[in-house]
Amino acid sequence: MTHISSALPFALAAALALPAAAQEIDPADWDAVSDAADGQTVYWHAWGGDTATNDFIAWVGEQVDAEYGVTLEHVKLSDTGDAVTRVLSEKQAGQDEDGAVDLIWINGPNFASMKEAELLFGPFAEELPNWQYVDVEGKTVQTDFTVPTDGLEAPWAMAQVVFMYDTADMEGPLASSEAILEWASANPGRFTYPQPPDFLGSTFLKQTLIELTDDNDTLATPVEEADFQEVTAPLWDYLDALTPNLWRQGRAYPASGPAQIQLLADNEIDLAVSFSPNEASRNIAQNQLPDTIRTFVLEDGTLGNASFVAIPYNSGSKAGAMVVANYLMSPEAQARAQDPEVLGYNTVLAMDKLSEEQRAAFDALDLGIATLSPEELGTVQPEPHPSWMTRITEEWIERYGVVQ
Repeated sequence: MTHISSALPFALAAALALPAAAQEIDPADWDAVSDAADGQTVYWHAWGGDTATNDFIAWVGEQVDAEYGVTLEHVKLSDTGDAVTRVLSEKQAGQDEDGAVDLIWINGPNFASMKEAELLFGPFAEELPNWQYVDVEGKTVQTDFTVPTDGLEAPWAMAQVVFMYDTADMEGPLASSEAILEWASANPGRFTYPQPPDFLGSTFLKQTLIELTDDNDTLATPVEEADFQEVTAPLWDYLDALTPNLWRQGRAYPASGPAQIQLLADNEIDLAVSFSPNEASRNIAQNQLPDTIRTFVLEDGTLGNASFVAIPYNSGSKAGAMVVANYLMSPEAQARAQDPEVLGYNTVLAMDKLSEEQRAAFDALDLGIATLSPEELGTVQPEPHPSWMTRITEEWIERYGVVQ
């Protein structure tokens, strides 16, 4: 039997008395992380509004269970802010250990607020084994809506705005927001977007603002440092003209991206917005959209960003959460996520950092008839500072919001 000397400092004695799960694990010591993760349950709070995404998360759970003994429970969210509020409430209540949230699918304003409130564990992301494959040079994986990630979140998917259209009803791509307005005016009722604060609806607002404003440098700074009304005036003028020509004359909106897709499938609209270049092909492959659907981007490029996972400071399963975050960045998981028949998310990895065998899995993917090539996707416009998304969403609700 081992005894702790009374001369041993109390802090060390207390640390030794803690169960392994309660002790901080060094992310750089992967063997220790793996050992500590075995037997842990990770509650991953993630958007649950898409069947394909839910199925992919379930598949990830099967892999980390088989390889690491980690049980993954998907807590399905309609609003990521609910998980952020839960962690904040726990901190205010002094619950600094074994919180309800172990991992969050997060980015943008939610990450900024958690980082500012010191609600996150880390840095950990850049210490994970699979970080070696991440495309640090070519993708926005170390900033999140202009906010440095500082290793507090791990990237797992890339997104970029594309527009889906039905070639049976439209002649071809539209070059700009002004061209969309002109087309919508000539074809009233055939375009819509999800109702903000749905993230896709708010993303459409940001995309339009970026294109219409001549002051994109201002958008990279906090909204409080700018003349909000002056910078956003072109957006509201544009929406004032567009809204009467939307589906149901802008008196109702689809509640989510999938609801908008259903309108496209039902031929109620001809044009829709997406934040996944592969989404159209995925839905065609799953017989949820007709094979006449195609995608386009605007001539000046479209908005893009990364999806991340972060670990709350008071998670009781930090090792298990790191195992999940690391697996999400693995070539195996990334190739599966990019398959349009599975998920259709663009990868965060750099192909030149992979082995020939790992690259082959990506090369073998049939990205589908509606998916643009990397060259066709063109310029990726950077996200504004997260405060802009919050502020323009609030303003949109005040000006155009409807009760569903």
